[in-house]
Amino acid sequence: MTEPRQPGNKDLPDFKELNDRLIAERSTSGPTLVIKTNLDPKDSTVENPYYQNEENTDKKEFRDYFEGK
Repeated sequence: MTEPRQPGNKDLPDFKELNDRLIAERSTSGPTLVIKTNLDPKDSTVENPYYQNEENTDKKEFRDYFEGK
């Protein structure tokens, strides 16, 4: 009976053993990509993760940015 095929190179260390790699955490600031689709609600403040702080956010300016008005 033959052994099952194992992908990869046996000479390479296991990924968990590598100590020369850095996996970055997700950034909460910086550039973002916003795409509007026909499935989005008409009001851009509804179910929008970017619209979180209603008290400190100018709703008109926010809607102008996301709705392009």
